[in-house]
Amino acid sequence: MITHPCAVRRGRLAIAARMAAMIGLATALSGCYTGQDYTRPQLPDGYPTDYRLRHPIAIKESVRTVQILVGTRRGELLAGQRADVLAFAHAWHREATGGVVIELPSGTPNERMASEMLHEIRSILVSASVPQSSIDLLPYRPAIPIKLATIRLTYPRMAAQAGPCGLWPRDLGPSFQREHEENREYWNLGCAHQRALAAMVDDPSDLIQPRADDPVYAARRTTVLDKYRKGETTVTTDPNANKGKISDLGQ
Repeated sequence: MITHPCAVRRGRLAIAARMAAMIGLATALSGCYTGQDYTRPQLPDGYPTDYRLRHPIAIKESVRTVQILVGTRRGELLAGQRADVLAFAHAWHREATGGVVIELPSGTPNERMASEMLHEIRSILVSASVPQSSIDLLPYRPAIPIKLATIRLTYPRMAAQAGPCGLWPRDLGPSFQREHEENREYWNLGCAHQRALAAMVDDPSDLIQPRADDPVYAARRTTVLDKYRKGETTVTTDPNANKGKISDLGQ
C-alpha cells in the first residue's frame, strides 16, 4: 500500500500541532505555578500552636561592649566616661564569663590620645578589683583611618535571645491552608513578646531554674516565736505610722 505524499504531510503537521499544543499547555501551567513566592520560608503543616515552642528563648554567649570617645587633644577621661568604665567593671563581676579586652585604635588621628587614656582605664578597672591578668590589649585599625575611632571595652557574657521576628511565611487572608481553616495562630504571633522578655531579663539563668532562697533572718524569727509563746501579738507595728497624719480621727 502506497501512502499519498499529501497524507503523510498532513499527518506530520497534525503531530507537530499536537506537540506544540502540549508544550504551550505545559508552559502555561509552569508559569502559573512559578508565581509562588519562594523567598518565604516554608512551614511544616504541624508547626507548634504554642508561641513559646515556635519562638523559644535561647541562652547564648554574647558580648557586652562599652565605647569611649577619644578626641585629638584630650588625653584623659571625662567624668561620665570614668563612670562608664567603673560601671563596666562592676557588671564584669556580676555576669562576665571571660576576661576584659581593650581594643585600642591604631593608625588614626587620635591614636596618641587613646594611648594616654589607656593607663587611666586600666587603673579604674584594677581599682574595681578586675585582675590585671584578666585584661588584654588588642590594637585594631578601623575601616576608615581618617575618622576618629573609639576605645572599645568588651567581655563575653551569657545572654537570652529570641527571634528573628517579622517572618510571614503565609498570608493572613482567607485561604485553603490548614491554619486558616482551623483558626490556628499564625507563625509570627508571640515572637515580639518572647524577644522583649529575653531583652529585659536580668539574669538569663532565671529562665532555666529559680534562684536559691536567701537565709532566714534568725533574730527576727526568734523574737516572733518568743511573743507567740507568751501569748502576745506578733504583728509588727511602725512607730512612725501616724507621723504624717494631720488628724487623730479613726485612732
